[in-house]
Amino acid sequence: MRQSRKRATIRQVAEATGLSPAAVSYALRGMQVSEETQRRVRQAAAELGYEANPIARALASGRTGMVGLLCGSLEDLWQQSLAVGISRALLARDRYALILDAAGDPARERLLAQQLRDQRVDGLIVFPLDPSAALWAELADTLPVVSIGDSLQGATTTGEVVFDNRAGVTLALEHLHALGHRRIAVLTPTRSSTPDRPAEVRVAAEADRLGLDVSVVTSPHALPEATEVARRVLSARNRPTAVFCFADSIAYGAYAAARELGLDIPGDVSVAGYDAHPMSRLLTPELTTFDWGRRQHHPPGRPPRGQRDRRQTPAPPHRPPAEAVPRRVDERPCPLNRLVGPGSRRPRGGGNQAWTSASGVSWSGVV
Repeated sequence: MRQSRKRATIRQVAEATGLSPAAVSYALRGMQVSEETQRRVRQAAAELGYEANPIARALASGRTGMVGLLCGSLEDLWQQSLAVGISRALLARDRYALILDAAGDPARERLLAQQLRDQRVDGLIVFPLDPSAALWAELADTLPVVSIGDSLQGATTTGEVVFDNRAGVTLALEHLHALGHRRIAVLTPTRSSTPDRPAEVRVAAEADRLGLDVSVVTSPHALPEATEVARRVLSARNRPTAVFCFADSIAYGAYAAARELGLDIPGDVSVAGYDAHPMSRLLTPELTTFDWGRRQHHPPGRPPRGQRDRRQTPAPPHRPPAEAVPRRVDERPCPLNRLVGPGSRRPRGGGNQAWTSASGVSWSGVV
């Protein structure tokens, strides 16, 4: 019976190179020794068939090489794309992403965050569903935490990349207001149990300032559920003339619902998204969405009848690092934001007349 080859040890590599085991360990990690020594040690390790034991390395260094990446919902195509980018960037630095999905549930988010801490990850990157949860302050005291999207209230984080939702929401609603819309539905993944996130708070302030009748409705990112929510919104007797979605993933549901109900976009209802996902260009008509400059996309063709070309107007992103907190974060200036796609226009029969409904914001939770 063929015997398996015995695993080489770090002591054997040390004997082959005339170095101490500690020096070999440093050389294999690229630390505290010359490049020539590193090359010699790696060559000896390769010849002997030595492979570092990840468990032993973690015990010796106190680091696992794993970084937790806790996503609010991986049904959001934007979060999927960012998770791919982060995991590849970590891998290029000999780190590995442990990606978990909170599935839009704040309670599940808290549970998964605790599990990541207990698994001794080297750090945590989170897209928080509930940035005001008391857990974040506790976690930030025990491991490095970086927040993307919203600041974690009361937590001393290692870094934050927060989005300029003040500018984003303001410019989005101003755009629809300028087209003559006064009754607008805002579809957001935020649940009614956590309504005080900056973007939703800004919606209320802007609705009051502009005299808009705005209803804020909770919608999942997944297409079937987003379609069902949009179908209920667009089937209402006094339906909105425009739907503003806090993610392109949710806007796809609005398109599907409008098609099922026989509503024309943008003739009967305008739809706007909020992160310029590449798939949004495949819709007919192309989704009006807010691009913060990553792709600098300019769709061809003329704008719909009754709407001047607004695609050169600086417009808001939902998720740019436009207000980066100056603590170990990327503070490079964001390119010019752009509104792209012809999925919004004046309401049918419209002009810029005001609707008679009173301004205000109502919240409708569905999950």
